[in-house]
Amino acid sequence: MIVIGALVFAALTASAAAVAVWRARATADARVAEAVQRVADGMHETLRDLAGLLEAAPQADRPEPLAGELAASLDLDEIATRTLAAVAAIHGVEAAALETPGLSASTGMEAEEAARAQIGMPDNDNLRTIEVAYRYRLDDVEGESARLRSAVVVPLQAEGATIGSLSAFTRSSARALTEWELEEVERIAGRAGPALANARRYAEARALADLDALTGLHNRRYFHETLGREIARAQRYDRQLALVVIDLDDFKAVNDKVGHLSGDAVLAEVAERMRSVVRDADIACRVGGDEFGVILPESAVAEAELLAGRIAAAVADRPIPGGGTLMLSAVAAVLRPGDRPSDHFERADDALYRAKGLGKARTVLADGAESRA
Repeated sequence: MIVIGALVFAALTASAAAVAVWRARATADARVAEAVQRVADGMHETLRDLAGLLEAAPQADRPEPLAGELAASLDLDEIATRTLAAVAAIHGVEAAALETPGLSASTGMEAEEAARAQIGMPDNDNLRTIEVAYRYRLDDVEGESARLRSAVVVPLQAEGATIGSLSAFTRSSARALTEWELEEVERIAGRAGPALANARRYAEARALADLDALTGLHNRRYFHETLGREIARAQRYDRQLALVVIDLDDFKAVNDKVGHLSGDAVLAEVAERMRSVVRDADIACRVGGDEFGVILPESAVAEAELLAGRIAAAVADRPIPGGGTLMLSAVAAVLRPGDRPSDHFERADDALYRAKGLGKARTVLADGAESRA
């Protein structure tokens, strides 16, 4: 009876883990679809607004080049840079700052000064502008001074919600911004808000699309794209680059024993243990099936060997429900002069088969060095 009870408990545990994995994967897929749709909707709205601006351009007193530039970009930093440049070009503006969740940028001022000058927007949808006057107690700031003397802060809005602020500063004690200059800042903020919101949606959708829905690690496509970029960077600046490729030993037996859905739960736990030992600079990915890869920028083969050992120890540290105590085979490969991305990965992948043939549960070097148990 005790044995039967234990088997029933194990089956229930595996079933619960499988259901959790299925739900996580379904949720991730739904989030990707939703984010992509929001990007498409946002681009449609931005381009529709741009078409209206172009139609009205002949009657307008000033051109609208910024609207086209912002609508054409899906990069947050680029939109912020263009927005700040447009504000700084307004007569009387000597510095500008932009604040939105996850992004803080400025021009015409040091980061420390920008942080001190930051003014949060009150929670009021009817607020048009905050006007700020700076007063100093020191006599030496009278007349000409490098200190800030006045500012206007305009909300950045998208879809009826405030998503940040755009500020314009002057250092002149002789004048504040005129009403026309203030309207220019407001006009730019009106273009920047929707563009920033759409770029953020795109970044979120791209981040989700780069993730493996099962493990939460980066996926195969992201692995190969990033490996190509890191190899190009390493070759350009004469830097080192290492790669670790890992394959779980006898994982087919796990799937045959507990089924693929429970096997997925085992893979998710392996990924979590990998994540606990890789460095922040390392890029961990699921390459496919039960094969994983870690890109180590500016690292030598010794560091790759060390990481492979840490991952193997973390995976085998304690049994995984449904999978038991798992071992793995690994390869450490260092970038060679003239390597293409395919050369680097294929050399590591080929060596992985050699590691399997040597008895598994070991790390080998891709360049033919003797195996390490």
